[in-house]
Amino acid sequence: MTLYLQNARIIDPEAGTETVGNVILDGGVIAAIGQASAPAGAEVIDCDGKCLAPGIVDIGVKVCEPGERHKESFRSAGLAAAAGGVTTMVTRPDTTPAIDTPELLEFVTRRAAEVSPVRIRHMAALTKGREGREMVEVGFMLDAGAVAFTDCDNVVTSTKVASRCFTYARSLGALVIGHPQDPGLSAGAAVTNGKFASLRGLPGVHPMAERMGFDRDMALVEMTGVRYHADQITSARTLPALEQAKRNGLDVTAGVSIHHLTLNELDVGDYRTFFKVTPPLRSEDDRLAMVEAVASGLIDIISSMHTPQDEESKRLPFEEAASGAVALETFLPAAMRLYHAGAMDLPTLFRAMSLNPAKRLGLPQGRMAEGAPADLVLFDPDAPFLLDRFTLRSKSKNTPFDGQRMEGRVLATFVGGQQVFRAGE
Repeated sequence: MTLYLQNARIIDPEAGTETVGNVILDGGVIAAIGQASAPAGAEVIDCDGKCLAPGIVDIGVKVCEPGERHKESFRSAGLAAAAGGVTTMVTRPDTTPAIDTPELLEFVTRRAAEVSPVRIRHMAALTKGREGREMVEVGFMLDAGAVAFTDCDNVVTSTKVASRCFTYARSLGALVIGHPQDPGLSAGAAVTNGKFASLRGLPGVHPMAERMGFDRDMALVEMTGVRYHADQITSARTLPALEQAKRNGLDVTAGVSIHHLTLNELDVGDYRTFFKVTPPLRSEDDRLAMVEAVASGLIDIISSMHTPQDEESKRLPFEEAASGAVALETFLPAAMRLYHAGAMDLPTLFRAMSLNPAKRLGLPQGRMAEGAPADLVLFDPDAPFLLDRFTLRSKSKNTPFDGQRMEGRVLATFVGGQQVFRAGE
């Protein structure tokens, strides 16, 4: 089917432009941009001046298959992603059991392809069981389709084991995704150190724990030459080290979660566990520093870090509650907070949400260009709504934005030129 999307406000993160025009989707790709009339037989969709951008490529989504399908399945995550304008999910291996063998990777790949309306690519564990002792079979996992290797927030404590993993990954050209955090300092922490943590009587971790973990990883990157991506940079103290690593020519990129760009440590309020995430929410100064780092391009990627938790895991005292928040459907409206605040324009946002993650993983998505995959999101950046967590398509409802006024509604999502979501359906 040929689609003719007319009168769209086209967001091009590669060129950094916003233009009004028409887009033709045919054969699963963007066939033309700017053509004045619809091809014969094409289905015409009037975008009514709303924004048309490359679909979001979301690195770091947790789907709880295998082991915890009651929290999130590939089907429910896929539906949530489509409703949120996420056209490619890159899933984490911190499942039960961890994705650490080619057989498990092939299983989740098959399951995802059967039930998800959006594209799903998978990361694999860096060490067996994410236990930091024995490296996975990196070559076989690459052959099975792994796009990156990570132990997620289980930091490999042995520098010798980490160096072996990095060296082997380098020899095969594999991307390693690290979680910059000193595990000794951050163990048992629920919030960021400071006056607020003290007043609430909650165990905290100093932001320097992130800097220390990042410094160790950068030494290993310098030693091994591995391709490295830091999943979440959340502290201003880490930014000079990141800038130095890039200046030194290391193959390093960095990400930040949408929650660390739009929330701060005070949002925890009276022990609201939906605001408990990993790393913990930081100070307002840190948040503003992260926003500036994304706007300048120092931080390359924004991700949802979608982490479903059931009610039983969250309805506990703050210190005991599970960390994480769902974010597939709230990713875009939360990002619109940055746009409406004047912190960055839409091409800059989609550079970090679509173009850069696709480029880092070697995927063809994330571009608004002729010949690029027709993975697109049509959205109204100004549409207001009150978020009700029970309307979310994720099985788990642990969003920190419940009851909040938000702006930005996804109107339609296209994957491979096929419409997989339409608002109101």
